[in-house]
Amino acid sequence: MIRVVCKGKLKPEANIENYLSLAREVVQETRKEKGCIMYTYHQDINDPLVLTTIEEWEDEEALQQHNQSEHIKRLVPELRKMRESTELNIYREI
Repeated sequence: MIRVVCKGKLKPEANIENYLSLAREVVQETRKEKGCIMYTYHQDINDPLVLTTIEEWEDEEALQQHNQSEHIKRLVPELRKMRESTELNIYREI
C-alpha cells in the first residue's frame, strides 16, 4: 500500500474558491481510478491557505497510472500556478 501526502500553500493573492473548484474536480475524477483506495482534500484549521491531499493507493503502479491520467495532466499545472509552495511525500506501508 502506498500513501501520498501533498501539502501546498496558496499564494496570498490566489482565489481560493477557484483553487477549490479545480481541486474538487481532481478528487472526483481520481476516486474513480483503479487502485485508488482513498483520496481526500483537507484545509488547515489555522491557515486556510494551507491545503493537503491525503491519498492511498493499492500499489506504486496505480499511483503511476494516476500521475499519467488526463485530469491530472490537465488540472495539476493550473493548481500549481496558484501555490507558493508544495511538499510531496510518498510512503510505503511497512
